[in-house]
Amino acid sequence: MNKTLGPPRTDPAAGDDSAAHHPPTAAPGAGPTTGPARRRRGARTPGSLSRFGVNAILLLVVVYTLAPPVWLLMASTKNLTDLFGTNGFAPGRQFHLFENLRHLFAADNGIYVRWLWNTLLYAGGGAVLAALICAMAGYAFDRFTFPGKGAAYGLVLLGVMVPSAALVLPTYLLAAEVGLVNNFWGVFLPGLVFPFGVYLARIFSASYVPDEVIEAARMDGAGELRAFWSVALPMMRSGVVTIGLFQFTAIWNNFFLPLVMLSNQQLYPVNLGLYAWNASALSQGHPDDYLLAITGSLVAVIPLIALFLAVQRSWRSGMTAGAVK
Repeated sequence: MNKTLGPPRTDPAAGDDSAAHHPPTAAPGAGPTTGPARRRRGARTPGSLSRFGVNAILLLVVVYTLAPPVWLLMASTKNLTDLFGTNGFAPGRQFHLFENLRHLFAADNGIYVRWLWNTLLYAGGGAVLAALICAMAGYAFDRFTFPGKGAAYGLVLLGVMVPSAALVLPTYLLAAEVGLVNNFWGVFLPGLVFPFGVYLARIFSASYVPDEVIEAARMDGAGELRAFWSVALPMMRSGVVTIGLFQFTAIWNNFFLPLVMLSNQQLYPVNLGLYAWNASALSQGHPDDYLLAITGSLVAVIPLIALFLAVQRSWRSGMTAGAVK
């Protein structure tokens, strides 16, 4: 019996496996697909948009940071005519930087050198002593138990939250009672108080000074002061450098306290002296003082840059270097 040939039947329940063996081919001229849903050509992903936004913000921050020093550098190379007659970021017709520097250090019998020296004493000496005091206080808060420890540390944290400018007038009144107004010590002694440095020192002591090392030093016969100076302090070196840098920058940029405390120009720090020159240029019509203030501001930035470049290696050094053999 002959059977009529025809297309093979497929079982509806099993499905058609011909599609599995013969996948559909792409239309002629169509490009390869990149996923279940092919992205449109040229479309930006959310990741690229976020990177673009971050890069744009970083670029704005860089411009905002570099624009003032670039303007200061360009303005210091000009004379008065070019300073007020050209764009602030454009070079002048002639290069007058060295001439401006000679005029700066010779003005008022070399008063600018005296201001720089005063600032180095205020900031350098104050930062070193403040860092040492903060290291000792933070170590004591971390290692020892004494009556009133919690209340004393609470006062330290309270001092962190109080703005330094709010303490200038009370400091002035106290200095007036003991005769420190218009005196070197009236500006120097307040710089030794740094509550945030005590807070940082306690954190560094708790994190980088193991109890076992201190106990070993005590078993070897070292007293508490020797254990701190020879063992704990080298292990806290990076923290002490950080505290010193913070306080050095704070004292160097401090303006309100010297303004209230001092009236003798021989005791001025450099920022108060530059303010006096700028005020003289604006109020008394001395344009030369304005150029002195600009050139002096450029010179005043150099010690800060040099200090940061000199101590940056200490930040990256090992926290326990020099204390454990």
